[in-house]
Amino acid sequence: MMTSSVNINQGYYGTTNQFGYYPQPPQSLRPSYHIYGSKIAVLCRIRYHGKSYRLKGSVNDVKCMKYFLIKEFGFLSDSILMLTDDRDERNQLRTPTKYNIQMTMRWLIEGSQSGDSMVFHFSGHGTLEMNMYGDEIDGFDEAICPVDYEEQGKILDDEINAAIVRPLPRGAKFHAFIDACHSGTVLGLAFVCKMNSREGYNTWEDQTSVDTCM
Repeated sequence: MMTSSVNINQGYYGTTNQFGYYPQPPQSLRPSYHIYGSKIAVLCRIRYHGKSYRLKGSVNDVKCMKYFLIKEFGFLSDSILMLTDDRDERNQLRTPTKYNIQMTMRWLIEGSQSGDSMVFHFSGHGTLEMNMYGDEIDGFDEAICPVDYEEQGKILDDEINAAIVRPLPRGAKFHAFIDACHSGTVLGLAFVCKMNSREGYNTWEDQTSVDTCM
């Protein structure tokens, strides 16, 4: 795994790091793996209502992903947690705020074990932030934009790596679909596969020395 600048003092969960506190998820958001089995997913969709940068296609993105996971891969409907900024959504824990996205990232990984399959899908805006810790060759961190990012801030690639990449147990499967700008290295992975469909070959690029935005 890529060495990250995140400083975690006492293990991941319930600690304070340079990016802030990852809150304890309420019991209503924490599933029993004995109930839901070994497959679990978090799907985030943000339209940014009332903003000049409002999105339209993100509505169908998560609906299609949920259908795909259920019909093709045997996920149970109750094992898929969806965060959307629908205006008629009354459950505040289901709104894709920065707090809730951080919380559901932990919900997704907590209690996982070898053989489990987890999916994280984000459909919304992504951006670049000036890197403050000197660990990005190009000088920028990639980030995703929660619905309240203008007030609460964005979620940086280092945070995402610490939340859903580094805690993965050996033998567990994890798939992330980030439908956002500048998302090519937003997971902070050590290697990225570069596909050349025209020439018919793939190469692996070491991200520990090069950070390329896609």
